[in-house]
Amino acid sequence: MILDPLPAVPPAGSLLAGLTALYASNSAFHRLTGDFPDPEDIRPEQVAAALSEERKLPGTEILLARSLDRLTGIAVTLAHHPDPADPDPWIGLLMVDANLHGQGHGRRLAALVEDRFRAAGRTAARLAVLANNPKAMAFWTALGYEVLDHREDRGMGRPCTVLRKDLTAP
Repeated sequence: MILDPLPAVPPAGSLLAGLTALYASNSAFHRLTGDFPDPEDIRPEQVAAALSEERKLPGTEILLARSLDRLTGIAVTLAHHPDPADPDPWIGLLMVDANLHGQGHGRRLAALVEDRFRAAGRTAARLAVLANNPKAMAFWTALGYEVLDHREDRGMGRPCTVLRKDLTAP
């Protein structure tokens, strides 16, 4: 699996079609998040708008995961949380094509993101899991993330669990 940053220009053509298919394959996740009006009918312009919104925060990086020349996942990272008291980078989104769930793609993608943080000299990573998403909680805790806090997310006020992983531990 390789990671490539999403180009700075808005995605178009086959890239946007691939991203739309990736998002659409995860309709169960989008039903939990409420990020799309109809999670069963996610459209290219909605995906492009969502990615554009992600880029608004300084230090955001959108990474595309590919395996055998196929788009398999996406990770959105944030170098610095808007709260200045929070020193860690964040994984804002890690999503794998739902047709590939259970095959290790998510673990590999998370490991590659963590490696990028380590290479940048970062010593820990944080993320938030929606309270109504026990599958995501099980995934992240299995990867060594530990519960740090319970609070609402900044964007939509949804209940979340904040998790943190020490990236210096062997």
